[in-house]
Amino acid sequence: MRQVLSALALLCAMLTALPARAEVVNVYTSANFAPLLIGGGGQGLYPDLIDYLNRQQLGDLSFRLNYLPRKRLQMQLENGKLDGIVIGMMPAWLNDEAQRKYLWTTPFAIDRFVLVSRREQPANPAVAGALYGKTIGLTLGYVYPGIDEWIRREGLHRADALSEEINLEKLRLDRIDCVAVSESVARYYLKSHNAENRFTLFNLPGRQTERRFLVPQGQAEVYERLAPVIRKLKDDPAWLRILSKYE
Repeated sequence: MRQVLSALALLCAMLTALPARAEVVNVYTSANFAPLLIGGGGQGLYPDLIDYLNRQQLGDLSFRLNYLPRKRLQMQLENGKLDGIVIGMMPAWLNDEAQRKYLWTTPFAIDRFVLVSRREQPANPAVAGALYGKTIGLTLGYVYPGIDEWIRREGLHRADALSEEINLEKLRLDRIDCVAVSESVARYYLKSHNAENRFTLFNLPGRQTERRFLVPQGQAEVYERLAPVIRKLKDDPAWLRILSKYE
């Protein structure tokens, strides 16, 4: 009997000594374009940020990046069925400017929208009537606060594609007249295609794009661990070196 009790005590001690299993936090994105996701998704700004978070050892949290199309992502958010958090969103995109529906971190990257056109046929928003009747490439299913209204006023025709990168490719092939796109995406595309001298960029109206993490209210514990790390990113040389790769 004494031997049995000793064996049980040893087993309990061994189980106690085992490291706790990590809690996997699904991180969803509907972005499928560079520099946010590059190639098959194993590289890019978002995978690098997820790797950075996992190196911070936030208790027993382990973050895993997943792709989910925008409509499905928004539907699961609205239905309260999303089993994770979202990277790269902005309160205005989900009608949550008061930040009451969801928990929001501070921005980890700041961007803005630009109008890209071919240099030989520049689409200059500052020239009255210059854009009327032209086709503008936008991403299917996306809303653009401040820009949607401007598009209607200017008389542009919206031509949707599945991603910003596809729109830029259509522009390069002369299938559309201009593209409204995040500046970071435009500059990365032009640099990687050695095409910086073939296109012009003009700033568009509207607010800057703030890429944040969205955390559903039911996952407040995840938010409490994540938010302080994101708040300190701007002061971390390691993260700034990562970010500089995509500028």
